[in-house]
Amino acid sequence: MIALIQFYVFQLLGFSAMALALWALIDAAIRPSQAFVSADKRTKVFWLAMSGGAALLAWLAVVGAFSGLLFSLIAGVMAGVYLADVRPAVRDYGSRGGSSPW
Repeated sequence: MIALIQFYVFQLLGFSAMALALWALIDAAIRPSQAFVSADKRTKVFWLAMSGGAALLAWLAVVGAFSGLLFSLIAGVMAGVYLADVRPAVRDYGSRGGSSPW
């Protein structure tokens, strides 16, 4: 019974990490390359590779190629760094000084 509960908790955490990683990957893909340079962050290619790697790790953890919680946690941290640090810095690129609210 405990093992079944543990399995479902790990699956839930794996799906959550995968959702975060996919969100980070899509967000990094739609941002212009110049936004990363002007925000003094690493390049767009770096963040695409990082969030793509996080999505791959999370997917492998969900399908059972990697057992345990470690790979889900690593994927969540990789995506979380982008979402917490880089995304706020590059989100406002191009919107400063303009009259458009977008």
